[in-house]
Amino acid sequence: MTFKRLGFIAATIFLSSCSSKPKYWEYQYVPGKTAAIVGGRAVPPAGLPRKVMQALNAGNQIVGMPYKYGGGHASFNDRGYDCSGTVSYALHGAGLISSVGTSSSLRKYGRAGPGKYITVYAKNGHTFIEIAGLRLDTGYNGQNKGPKWSVGSRPIKGYVLRHPTGL
Repeated sequence: MTFKRLGFIAATIFLSSCSSKPKYWEYQYVPGKTAAIVGGRAVPPAGLPRKVMQALNAGNQIVGMPYKYGGGHASFNDRGYDCSGTVSYALHGAGLISSVGTSSSLRKYGRAGPGKYITVYAKNGHTFIEIAGLRLDTGYNGQNKGPKWSVGSRPIKGYVLRHPTGL
């Protein structure tokens, strides 16, 4: 192989690794780190950190509840939840926050970037959370259906990714 060809291959590999932010939240199964959805509930794999298990369990407690604008803001325990109430409930269940956040305030939660087990996706107007590879979301594009687990992809353009320290 010529040096010119090797240089082209190296440049191609380098440039492909420098791509811009992804446009969609994409589901990817990772053995030992990804929970499964059974009967609408998250079932964790063995060996997850305790706080991740607690966040999954908290999410399971509110899955299937109706969407309620402002739900979960006056109190963590409510009859329905909006997007930030849902994310806050899961984080609170793991002892990772003490008060309910808004989609805007969650843009500054924790540390920047994706977490190993928990990632909060936040922008002005909407937020959702990924816990152990599953997305806990209330919907998007005006389809507010209440908290539910999903593995489906969704647009993330404009979202800030944040995570709890160490998770």
